[in-house]
Amino acid sequence: MSGDLCERQKSVSLTPPLVSLHTTMDGKYKDITEELLARSLVDGEVRSAPYEFPEDTPIEQLEEKRHRLERQISQDIRLEPEILLRAKQDFLKTDSSADLQSLREKDEVMVDHHELQEKETVIERQFQRVTISGEEKCGVPFSDLADSAVCIIKALFIRQKYMCASMQDFCSTTSRLLKQLSHTHTQHCSFNKDMPESGDALMPPPVSETHPYEGQEFTILPPDLGYSCSIEHGIVHVYTSPTHSTELDLPYPDLQEFITDMTFMMALIINGPVKSFCYRRLQYLSSKFQMHILLNEMKELAAQKQVPHRDFYNIRKVDTHIHASSCMNQKHLLRFIKRAMKKYPDEVVHMEGGRGQTLTEVFHNMNLTAYDLSVDTLDMHADRNTFHRFDKFNAKYNPIGESILREIFIKTDNHIQGKYFAHIIKEVMSDLEESKYQNAELRLSVYGRSRDEWDKLAEWAVTHSVYSHNVRWLIQIPRLYDVYRSKRQLMNFQQMLENIFLPLFEVTISPNTHPKLHLFLQHVVGFDSVDDESKPEHHVFSLYSPRPDNWTEEENPPYSYYLYYTYANMTVLNHLRRRRGFNTFVLRPHCGEAGPVHHLVSGFMLSANISHGLMLRKVPVLQYLYYLAQVGIAMSPLSNNSLFLSYHRNPLYEYLSRGLMVSLSTDDPLQFHFTKEPLMEEYSIAAQVWKLSSCDMCELARNSVLMSGFSHKVKISWLGAGYMHEGPDGNDIRRSNVPDIRLAFRHETLCDELQLITQAAHIQGAGPEEETPPSMGP
Repeated sequence: MSGDLCERQKSVSLTPPLVSLHTTMDGKYKDITEELLARSLVDGEVRSAPYEFPEDTPIEQLEEKRHRLERQISQDIRLEPEILLRAKQDFLKTDSSADLQSLREKDEVMVDHHELQEKETVIERQFQRVTISGEEKCGVPFSDLADSAVCIIKALFIRQKYMCASMQDFCSTTSRLLKQLSHTHTQHCSFNKDMPESGDALMPPPVSETHPYEGQEFTILPPDLGYSCSIEHGIVHVYTSPTHSTELDLPYPDLQEFITDMTFMMALIINGPVKSFCYRRLQYLSSKFQMHILLNEMKELAAQKQVPHRDFYNIRKVDTHIHASSCMNQKHLLRFIKRAMKKYPDEVVHMEGGRGQTLTEVFHNMNLTAYDLSVDTLDMHADRNTFHRFDKFNAKYNPIGESILREIFIKTDNHIQGKYFAHIIKEVMSDLEESKYQNAELRLSVYGRSRDEWDKLAEWAVTHSVYSHNVRWLIQIPRLYDVYRSKRQLMNFQQMLENIFLPLFEVTISPNTHPKLHLFLQHVVGFDSVDDESKPEHHVFSLYSPRPDNWTEEENPPYSYYLYYTYANMTVLNHLRRRRGFNTFVLRPHCGEAGPVHHLVSGFMLSANISHGLMLRKVPVLQYLYYLAQVGIAMSPLSNNSLFLSYHRNPLYEYLSRGLMVSLSTDDPLQFHFTKEPLMEEYSIAAQVWKLSSCDMCELARNSVLMSGFSHKVKISWLGAGYMHEGPDGNDIRRSNVPDIRLAFRHETLCDELQLITQAAHIQGAGPEEETPPSMGP
């Protein structure tokens, strides 16, 4: 039986194939095999030499070390030629000067060839591209394309006009391509390079070494210009003399022109053909990014692995949207309250009925001791009950539900001059400095109820030395005029504007009048506008709207009304401060978290960047415009998850894949986060939910630095000297850990989109030259 099986197996194995497999190479296979065997024998003889190397330096390690050093020298020889060549001479034992000169010439030739090849290869060949050719490649009829392109171009010109007028930055790539359509309307709006610095070194030193609030001589301040200022119809005017005889030429946006531009933008976002075109382009951008990831993800990862030392943990990240009153987590606040109860039990912290109350008495009236307090007792974390209930969310700011504790511990203006709040903020700053790579832009409130709010805020910051190299300030202006008017704290809206802006003009004209405010403003980067956007608006901003001095009713002005007058006064202030060589400000409001979509129209026209931007997912035209103009969007998915939108529906990853300028931020760690590092918590959850790669996370971190208000010198130290250049030329992977491949893809895709619409507008023959020139009236 077994013999028969063997015979069958043998017959099967020896059955000749039906097709002849002979080739012309059959006769050479034997020679090739013998040659390979001979080479392997020679290699074996070389490896089995009679002498031995020390075990700690085998020949493989020596060869690897030599090749690595040669690669390093070929890359960096232009930076330190003598030092690197001497190191190579020592390593290779080249003793003669002739050898050294020969080595230098050889390496210089290699560097020139390597740089030329690298510039051509890295940017153009080292990743796979997807292109679409042929006519009608945008998926819509050409007539719709041409009409849509003209409208989109006009919208971009509108944003550029308002950005340049207010000294805020406009995307350089978009500006460059818009010049193809107009030489008279476009100008490059980038003010970072010329911004006066506030003492930031290339590598910021520790806070303790150069604290800006210590040892200041308030007698040595810039001189008084002798100007005067007053507010008329809601906008501050500056005069060269106290008699108001001659007005200083400080431009601001004309109200009629703003209403006209806003009307055009509102009509644009509901235009059917434009909506279809923008929707298709956004879908194309998403698909193109997915194809890019499919083809190049491993190359991006390999590029990151080649960078020594740098990874996601030690690249700079900025929390671009976080409120100072909730920048700590619950456990941190709880420990501080317990510590204060033990350390300052008899300190008078509150006035009740004309009598002072100590900290012990305050808690005694609540029938609480330090032992009774817990995170659950504080009850400050947002939960399912706060979803779509902004009123309940605001109530969470009160520890144990008591507003008196909020006043004592997280307010700057109270009976103890914000002492406890300053201590908590400084502890948060200390944590940021310890982490080294995490930074924050904290929001402090100016309400506009009284003229001395700015001085009190500056007094709090300077007196308590609340400063860190890792922190910059934004001033948030709550939209609460209706509340103040109902309490008779204000008589009209112009009073609120006076209280907010006149002190800023006074300190700019004469720093001696508010010396601490002058010092504090050097670390303020911009303004924010905050409140519940979902509140209904009963008034439409138009030319028939009451001017601020005539807005005396208790109804709250609409969002665009607040934003226009904030922007207009900030524009005048920026021009005045630029004349004096002081730092200028930007507008970065909460926008698009909820409510009507026209909030996003105002944000697109007037804001450097915005916070939240959730409603963009419902408006394809605006989303496409935000992409083309690269308007920054600071997104907070955990905050949105508790208030307005479930986490899995958050559009952050969709925005990122399409190429919008988005960053991750925490908003309110006190309400939404659990750990000592809330920003890392935000990144880690996003990475798990959306399966973000290391490249995605580093791109988000780089975006956060670009969007932030940190100085030009600081950004150079964090991102590299050329960070303002377009595309991969502006990237230093050794600092950002973002591969050039990713930035080349982003840059090329943006240029392709801009060229598509500019070429269509050229063919249509209706460029901005036919429009009325933009004007900024004095």
